[in-house]
Amino acid sequence: MDLSTVLGFALGLGLITWSMMHGGGLSGLVLFVHPPAFAVVFGGALAAVMIHFRIEEVKHLAKVILRTFLYKLPSPSEEIDRIIDYATLARKEGLLALESKLKQVDDKFMAKGMQLVIDGFSADTVRDILEVEAEIAKQRHATGKKMLEQFGTFAPAFGMVETLIGLVQMLSNLSDPSKIGAGMAGALVGTFYGAFAANMLFLPMAGKLDQRNKQESQLRELMIAGIVAIQSGEKPQLIKEKLKGFLAPADRESIKS
Repeated sequence: MDLSTVLGFALGLGLITWSMMHGGGLSGLVLFVHPPAFAVVFGGALAAVMIHFRIEEVKHLAKVILRTFLYKLPSPSEEIDRIIDYATLARKEGLLALESKLKQVDDKFMAKGMQLVIDGFSADTVRDILEVEAEIAKQRHATGKKMLEQFGTFAPAFGMVETLIGLVQMLSNLSDPSKIGAGMAGALVGTFYGAFAANMLFLPMAGKLDQRNKQESQLRELMIAGIVAIQSGEKPQLIKEKLKGFLAPADRESIKS
C-alpha cells in the first residue's frame, strides 16, 4: 500500500470533514448529504467517461484506481542487486542455471525476460521483445491516467448541472419563502460534490498514476539493460557500473559490492 496516497487522502478528508462539522457538529454533515446530487455528479461523470472511452478500457477503471493505493514498485537498487546475483550465477554455471531462480521472481516482466534468456534468444531479440512489452504497458497506463483526468474534468461540470437543476426547482417554488434557503443549499451541494471529486479524488489519482508510470518505465529500462547484459555474458562488475546510471548519486552506495 502506498503510504503517501493514504496519508494524503486521510489529511484531505479529515480537513474537509472538520470544516463541514465546524459550528454544526454531526448535523452539519447532514447538510451535505444529497443523493440526487451525488448521483448526477458521479453517475454523470461515469456516463461521460463511458462515451469518451471504449468499454474494454472502462471496465479496468477499478484496477486503475486501486493501483494508486495498492501497487508498490520494486526498489531500483534491489533490482540491481538481483540482476548482479543472476549475472554472477550465469557466469559461473551458465544461463540455464537461471531457471532455478524463476520461481523467486514476482515481477512478470522480469520473469519473462529471464525466460527469454534461458530459452536462448539473442540479446537483440530479447531487447526487442521486452521493449515492445514495456511500451504497450506504458500506453495502457497512460489510458488509465487519461480516464481519471476526464473524471476530474467532467465531475465539476456535472456538479454545475446539478446546481442548475436545483436552482430551477427552487425558483419554480418562490411562493413559499421558507423553502428558498434549503433549496439554495441543496442546489449548491452539487457544485461542492463536483469540486471535491475533481480536486480530492480524480486529479490527484491521475497525477499519482502518471508518476507511477514514469517510475515503472525507468525500472523497465533498468531491467532490460540488465537482462540483455546477462545474455551478452558481460562481467557482473561491468553490469553493476552500467546499471548504477539509473540511480541518483545518493542511492548508488546502497548497491552491494
